[in-house]
Amino acid sequence: MFITTSFSCKDSLSNKLSQMDDKGFAVVELFTSEGCSSCPPADRAVEKLLKQYTGNVYVLGYHVDYWDQLGWKDIFSNARYTQRQKTYAKALNLASVYTPQIIVNGTQQFVGSDEAKLNAAVIKSLQQASTIKLTINAKKDSGNEVKVQYATDGAKANLCVALIQLHAENKIQRGENSGTTLHHVNIVRDIKTVAAGSNGAVMLNLPENLSVDDCKVIIFVQNVSDNKIIAATESNIE
Repeated sequence: MFITTSFSCKDSLSNKLSQMDDKGFAVVELFTSEGCSSCPPADRAVEKLLKQYTGNVYVLGYHVDYWDQLGWKDIFSNARYTQRQKTYAKALNLASVYTPQIIVNGTQQFVGSDEAKLNAAVIKSLQQASTIKLTINAKKDSGNEVKVQYATDGAKANLCVALIQLHAENKIQRGENSGTTLHHVNIVRDIKTVAAGSNGAVMLNLPENLSVDDCKVIIFVQNVSDNKIIAATESNIE
């Protein structure tokens, strides 16, 4: 069920990526786990991607929970993220879920450590400009909630709104990564899905140990029919 192969990235693709304009966008969804020894290379791949391209590339790291009974419980794992991956697996006609897996703009999937495929998929996505308008404003509300107000002209689609923890470091005590200090970027800490409309608001839960400076919000519009992501943007939290 779990894929362990890793690949190297071609320099030409990396250079091309850094030279792209920002008319298009790429939503990169990584399904990962601290309990999987194949996942650290994928975590490093998306971290490298964010350093190579700082605009219109939106990385979301979902920590799944099906590794939690195999020696190490991932503190960032959530059954909702596993369910999202299972939904993708069904739509993409995959025999099973696996880690690390990357899905770009809801339609293209591959092993998360394959940097060549990752860069190629991002480059292709950045060449396809969105025609959907999408704006957001994120502000900390009372208690540990973040209020995200949005406006979009997308129709017959879902709006996914995610609270992202920018960075984390964790020393693993057991399991396949025992003794390793793992580094993560753009960890999904909460996500809500609503029907896209002209405007509205979503409330996200902010973990007690985080400040708004540790986080941002990523929002994207995703077709119901084919899971294609047709618009995306992000915002800091006021």
